Amino acid sequence: MARYFFDLFNGDGPVADEQGQELTSRDAISREVSRILADIAREELPGRGKGIISIEVRDESGQPVFTGSLSFQSRWHDGNQ
Repeated sequence: MARYFFDLFNGDGPVADEQGQELTSRDAISREVSRILADIAREELPGRGKGIISIEVRDESGQPVFTGSLSFQSRWHDGNQ
């Protein structure tokens, strides 16, 4: 099993994953990125109105192996905030 690190980029600056996770497949990496993005979107984006969140996955040697991003934008149609 290989260890992968999930670095967060959310507009507040990068947050490096120092712990990482052991995963067995590319599919597991993709699912974990989707889970992280959904969790962050649920917590952070409703109060912001718009934003972009990205997760860059590094392998044990520090090489990027996968990136997932989520873009969010909302607005009221009646002009009120």
